[in-house]
Amino acid sequence: MKIGEPKMNTNAHSTLESDIKNHLNVQRWRHDFPILQTRLYGKPLVYLDNAATTQKPYTVIEAENHYYRYDNANVHRGIHTLSQRATEAFEYARVALQHLINAQYAHEIIFVRGTTEAINLVAQSYGRSRFKADDEIIISGMEHHSNIVPWQMLCQQTGAILRVIPVDDAGELDLNTYEALLCDRTKLVAITHVSNTLGTINPVKKMIDAAHSHHVPVLLDGAQAVAHLPVDVQDLDCDFYAFSSHKLYGPTGIGVLYGKSALLDEMPPYQGGGDMISSVSFEATTYNKLPYKFEAGTPNIAGVIGVSAAVNYLNNIGFSALVAHEQALLSYATQLISEIPGLRIIGNASNKTGILSFVLQGLHPHDIGTFLDRQGIAVRTGHHCTMPLMARFGVPATVRASFALYNTVSEIDKLAEAIYQVKEVFK
Repeated sequence: MKIGEPKMNTNAHSTLESDIKNHLNVQRWRHDFPILQTRLYGKPLVYLDNAATTQKPYTVIEAENHYYRYDNANVHRGIHTLSQRATEAFEYARVALQHLINAQYAHEIIFVRGTTEAINLVAQSYGRSRFKADDEIIISGMEHHSNIVPWQMLCQQTGAILRVIPVDDAGELDLNTYEALLCDRTKLVAITHVSNTLGTINPVKKMIDAAHSHHVPVLLDGAQAVAHLPVDVQDLDCDFYAFSSHKLYGPTGIGVLYGKSALLDEMPPYQGGGDMISSVSFEATTYNKLPYKFEAGTPNIAGVIGVSAAVNYLNNIGFSALVAHEQALLSYATQLISEIPGLRIIGNASNKTGILSFVLQGLHPHDIGTFLDRQGIAVRTGHHCTMPLMARFGVPATVRASFALYNTVSEIDKLAEAIYQVKEVFK
């Protein structure tokens, strides 16, 4: 069955209407992304590497262009018109992101370079000022290296200990072990909302409730979630939420750390200089209020304005349409790819976003990725910065196809056809 094509079963009328509507939506969305007109090796680009980074719509590209052409000035430090226009756009973006994740206050939105810096900020500001020897930090076996290494560095600095929630064969977290790990020594839980390798959507609300019952704060790595799911940090009640713009259809080099006001207020600055100060003398420095306390130096102003445009773009589409489309793609792709002899999908969680990782018997993922590239199909191959997870599943690497709002059923058909071809070429 192909999404978007008529189906002849007797009870499919409503489904057919939905499929047609989705088909029309995605064709309209595709026109918003200029790069999708690209041809590689004479073939139309099929971009299935969205977990690495998403493509950018015209509105995002134009927002950055407009800033540099007409409003370029520094923010928060000029009384002239350009500086005030730049500052207004910059702070408008903060409010847009506040609304995107339903933070209570705009000053809970801290602009950073990306998810990695956001997690490092919490590790070095919150963790280093509080943790001591034998304190414990809980992460999971499906974390990106960005949510492993900062905590390992913190453990080396403080003597704290890392505890790891295991992953089962389906690619889901062992929640019984997680709850058993929570104890008086636990000082923080830091877990991914969605696995960048498996696509697993973790039951984070339940996990946060369990941690809070032990008075343990929780950081969520939302890099793979925020562009594919509606996120409500107040409903989740997470204490920190980190994500990147470039996986949200926005520019690279900009990201967000959300933190509850009470926690951020108590945390010392992460870096010194620029807007993070209130007053400076050679004897002492006093620090600015939130959110500027954590935004040292001249920020990525164009990037902030670009991610604001990305948020507006997503709001115009609406997450209900986006989620329905991506879930339909995932369902179709899973069925189609599973039928290929010798192919094994890594990660079959019951609750997933549009990520398919797989290995093909007798073939190295890099050979598959290179062949697909010559067919105009962009996928990711490698360990996806989750080497412990690769070890858990006994593979050195996988091929990862990851979907976004502009992907189509016909593109998944091309992926499947190319996999059959690569089997023939390398047999």
